[in-house]
Amino acid sequence: MTSPRVSARVRRLIEGRMFDLLAEANRSAALDLALGVPGAPEPSPMAVEAACRAVRAGRNQYEVAAGHPLLRRWIAGTLPGDVDPDTELTITVGASEALAAATLSVLDPGDEVVIFEPYYENFVNAVVLAGGVPRFVRCRAPEWRFDPDELRSAFGPRTRAVIVSTPNNPTGHMLDPGEWAEIARLCRQWDAVVISDEIYGGFTFTKPHQSVLEVPDLAGRRLLVGSLSKSHAVSGWRLGYLCADAGLTAVARQVHATLCAGAPAPLQAAVAEAAAEDPLFAAPADDLRAQCDRVVGMVRGIGLHATVPDGGCYVMAGVPAGTDGDSLARQLIREAGVLVAPGSLFHVDATAGAGHVRVAFNRSMSFLDEADGRLASFRTPVWSAP
Repeated sequence: MTSPRVSARVRRLIEGRMFDLLAEANRSAALDLALGVPGAPEPSPMAVEAACRAVRAGRNQYEVAAGHPLLRRWIAGTLPGDVDPDTELTITVGASEALAAATLSVLDPGDEVVIFEPYYENFVNAVVLAGGVPRFVRCRAPEWRFDPDELRSAFGPRTRAVIVSTPNNPTGHMLDPGEWAEIARLCRQWDAVVISDEIYGGFTFTKPHQSVLEVPDLAGRRLLVGSLSKSHAVSGWRLGYLCADAGLTAVARQVHATLCAGAPAPLQAAVAEAAAEDPLFAAPADDLRAQCDRVVGMVRGIGLHATVPDGGCYVMAGVPAGTDGDSLARQLIREAGVLVAPGSLFHVDATAGAGHVRVAFNRSMSFLDEADGRLASFRTPVWSAP
């Protein structure tokens, strides 16, 4: 029996190469420091109770597709600039749907999109599903900045968009004003837009976060992707948002309504209620700096090279000479019962990421205590810091 024909777009999707490691880790009950599923901060008890009340009160049908008006108003107030919640903000089913709505709104088949690597794999898959063609620009350790000449070379007549992540997943690098200026100049030159994933903007450690909304030269050609998944530890609630000027938002809302008809109504109402009752709700309950410092110390303790990232919830750690990230990840599962993500997962050419592993630190301190105890057995004289 022949298999049914599937689309060329689906055949071009990046496969989740983490699955094999996850299966091995699950068999050995390894502690997960690989995925970004939040173990910290804690979800707001106020929001959880409000969600229960909303469900019991019958808020179980569709919300307006653009999103709960009070939730949009609150989110708009947390963003820089003067965002109009009625015409410039849409509540989405997590950041993933916001990303998909953004790419489907601006790309035609064959359009090119600049993506920085190391990358979050959904950036590539969102472009591919929209019929676009990724053009990769390498960012290199230790600063994880792009080379301006390489970026200029990636642009051309077919360039329609640039996808950025700031703070970056997986490196933690945050774009500075000079980098933003170069991106903006090229977008104006080639009539491209920026899709900026800023879901980790609430977690910054070395310098202030600059949003795409704060880059005047990108006005009218920017789409901001945001989410409550990491900042408020409600990744299962699937509450994200897409912010753009009114013209782009009108188009993105058509795509959004087609994709999903709207985000979960009772959960939108719950967040709106909690935000109205607690003036501090906008900020994460835990800024993760202590966890960041703890994990940097832990990975240094087993001979990896690590520095405090600009922001986010990951440390991109360099592995010692004589090994590679994939081998080290499997060794840590077997010998320490700890799972980290090989750097190869974040590059189109796996060998480009062989020198690194990504370690998540959005975990409780008690969880990190246990992981540290397991890693202590791995601290042998064979491993010395570079």
